[in-house]
Amino acid sequence: MSEPRQTFRYKKLADEIESRIHSGVYQPGEKLPSIRQLHSQMNLSISTIHQAYIELETTGLIEARPKSGYYVSPISLNRLKPPEFDKIPAAPQKVALGAMVNSVLAAINNPRMLPLGSSSVSSELLPCRHFTRMLKTVSVQEMKGLLSYSLTEGNPELRRQIALRTMGLPKGIGPADIVITNGCTEAVTLCLQAILRPGDTLAIETPTHFGFLQLLRSLGLMVVEVPTHPRHGVDIGELEKILKKTPVRACLFMPNFQNPLGALMPDEKKEELVNLLNRLEIPVIEDDICGEMYYEEKQRPSLLKHFDRKDLVLTCSSFSKILAPGLRIGWAIPGKRFKDEILRHKAGTTVATSTLDQALIARFLSEGAYDRHLRTLRQAIKSQTFKTAWAILKHFPADTRLALPRGGSLLWVRLDRGISSLDIYEKALAHHISILPGTVCSVSGQFGNYIRIGCGHPFTDETEKGIETLGALIDECLHKEVSQGAASVLS
Repeated sequence: MSEPRQTFRYKKLADEIESRIHSGVYQPGEKLPSIRQLHSQMNLSISTIHQAYIELETTGLIEARPKSGYYVSPISLNRLKPPEFDKIPAAPQKVALGAMVNSVLAAINNPRMLPLGSSSVSSELLPCRHFTRMLKTVSVQEMKGLLSYSLTEGNPELRRQIALRTMGLPKGIGPADIVITNGCTEAVTLCLQAILRPGDTLAIETPTHFGFLQLLRSLGLMVVEVPTHPRHGVDIGELEKILKKTPVRACLFMPNFQNPLGALMPDEKKEELVNLLNRLEIPVIEDDICGEMYYEEKQRPSLLKHFDRKDLVLTCSSFSKILAPGLRIGWAIPGKRFKDEILRHKAGTTVATSTLDQALIARFLSEGAYDRHLRTLRQAIKSQTFKTAWAILKHFPADTRLALPRGGSLLWVRLDRGISSLDIYEKALAHHISILPGTVCSVSGQFGNYIRIGCGHPFTDETEKGIETLGALIDECLHKEVSQGAASVLS
């Protein structure tokens, strides 16, 4: 769906100015050309230039000063440095999760907490009014059908709508290739069950989504961790070394805006990864739940499935992160090799997915509101993520590292090596702030000095104050560590 020409013009100008800010052409604190200057120089309307400046101000890149004009933010995101990970030799191991995981989940879902530990999007950013209107139009006759069981593979119209959205990604995907599931987690679970048996070894990213670790433990799988770059995703060289010495039966990766890193794997790396796994006949499950959450890219990132030549890539996704988390509508595109086995597992466990929920999503997609919603959501998430990154730069110690993502709503933050993320997590709870300690994102005890910050909720004064409090808690731990070190030397 094309955008109006006026929208295109102000977005193009905003993107050009943003690029100049990030490249250092416009320096932190520098005054930008006035609206009238740009009007004369670029032959653009005053309203177009004004709208571009408003968009840049919304993301926090620039600020308006009364009677003075627009200025680049005094804090530069160019100061941000991505974390650097140690490449620890990998060996298969069981997933063991302590009671801490239950505490983390409770804190994330506690409405009295500032939700910096959450990866979800605020309901304020979801199309609640549109869904309310749709529900009011459902007739009694329609409702009779919607209260019955759905097909195991899912609502035909919903599968058609999802197939339409794969245009230009994997070639030739049709409704019959799609299986509707109860969220992305069920899609991933069904794919794992179709390929693996308890005791088999699965290759996963490290750090990884802590929800995956809970799932893999319940399935009785062994895991081998593959080092993952905070910008470019899975380290293919390290994966190749692992595959030469470890009997890996399958891989589970998140190539687009990985949780918790936010990493986006470039197309050439995706192709290299799929070619390697195709050659070795190893299936790979790709979780693409955040693929539509891009905001630095010009178009939707490609899928691993796009490069698959042997029907060994199983793609999973859902609407939970971008549209309606409570409806729990996800899907799998497993390919012909695994589809029948996946349907057999689904029929034997959850039987089918909610008929009413599927119908609501299908209608929303068919009415053409989805792309408009996504444009608004991406801009809001980008603004919130940038503002949170600036607040971290402002309030955290100077040696803090994080990789600014190009999509998604997560920031993976490295603290001083002497800091325990579990200590910060517990101290933050006392201030009614939830964060995710990095230790729950690995089975090998790594990332003890990392935290994940979620940016899916509107950035408010409360958010700023919460990040300032976190910074103070980290400083307090640093000073305590220094004092203890000095005391140890003196003794």
